[in-house]
Amino acid sequence: MRAVLDPNVIISALLSPEGSSARLLRAWQQGAFECIVSPALLAELGLALAYPKLRKRIQPAEARRFLIWLAGSARNAKDPSDPPPVRSADPGDDYLIALGQNEAAALVSGDHHLLKLAGDVPVFSPAQFFHLLNA
Repeated sequence: MRAVLDPNVIISALLSPEGSSARLLRAWQQGAFECIVSPALLAELGLALAYPKLRKRIQPAEARRFLIWLAGSARNAKDPSDPPPVRSADPGDDYLIALGQNEAAALVSGDHHLLKLAGDVPVFSPAQFFHLLNA
């Protein structure tokens, strides 16, 4: 099974080591699924980790090490050039939908705009995807 983790899921995992997102990150590290990243996803994650409110909780050096580790550990895919099969109410999320589609991967997100698309694309909350992995 393959999955694209929305940057919000990755950040949640870093901030809350006991939450669903962190359990999902550990499951990936243990080989339960293949994690897909792309240059756009890594760039969005890097920008988010630099927000002042996050820098108070995740030091810049730790964020850089994590980004380097993620880029080296996950499967790197090209950013999609085709539009997504459906669009999110937040156009900034469309690249995630397209990436999941191009890579035949589930999308895992905590974003309600994306979760509303569950009937149209394979999108799951972190808890739902973790449950699916363990079913």
